[in-house]
Amino acid sequence: MWDYSEKVREHFFNPKNSGPLDEANGIGDVGSIKCGDALRLMLKVNPESEVIEDAHFQTFGCGSAIASSSALTEIIKGKTLDEALKVSNQDIADYLDGLPPEKMHCSVMGREALQAAVANYRGEVWTDDHEEGDLVCKCFAIDAVMIEDTIRANGLKTREEVTNYTKAGGGCSACHEKIEDVLIAVNGRLYSSEPKPKKSPLAVPGESPVKPKLTNYQRIRKIEDTLEALRPMLQRDHGDVTLVEVDGKKIYVALTGACQGCSMESATLGGIQAKLVEALGELVQVLPVAALAHA
Repeated sequence: MWDYSEKVREHFFNPKNSGPLDEANGIGDVGSIKCGDALRLMLKVNPESEVIEDAHFQTFGCGSAIASSSALTEIIKGKTLDEALKVSNQDIADYLDGLPPEKMHCSVMGREALQAAVANYRGEVWTDDHEEGDLVCKCFAIDAVMIEDTIRANGLKTREEVTNYTKAGGGCSACHEKIEDVLIAVNGRLYSSEPKPKKSPLAVPGESPVKPKLTNYQRIRKIEDTLEALRPMLQRDHGDVTLVEVDGKKIYVALTGACQGCSMESATLGGIQAKLVEALGELVQVLPVAALAHA
């Protein structure tokens, strides 16, 4: 398990400004539920002063995503739009007394949601600058421009850091060489900590290496081990989780104790799903056991 600061725990278990904002006049949506993280940031902006009078969020993701979103809304309230746009993902992490390196992508997502919400308020079309053919990581839909911007903004030097900050390369590993190419393009080979992998003489030209596929037994054990690692965090909040059924890409779990029927139940399921996607290296869907009856 990662070592979370007390402030991260506070903003996860008691998030600030969570839920819809009826008077929002600027809304930013980033991420994708199928990729394990999605965030909607809602702003109430004074049209005369452009001061952010209120900010709310709704997120589908892990505890760090919830904490980062909560922190972001607290940071930007009272700022003008131009002042808010100067808030970096590192500012969000610092406000939380740090995030585990593997969870820095949650703060990056918050920064992007802010940019999208401000653009929406100003009547502009916000885009992540993705261009046809520029997709680097297919597992998490991360493009080269986002990777380049994140490398420059945070001084990243290794492929592992890029994965921590963007999730790119955290799935099947087929894009690792492309990430290295982007690192070299931005920083030069001097800062690339990993030499470009040598291709096997048996490799088929144009095809990416694929991780060995897990057997059904190995896959279920990996799922059980991941849930077991998450269990202490849920139990601290008087909840628990149990694996019920695995049906292909669908994983059914039972939330018990305080987690059952909790207002944050969907966020908890989202966090579990994100961890399983990382552990299995594949896109899966985590569903409550109640959905099994209708499957």
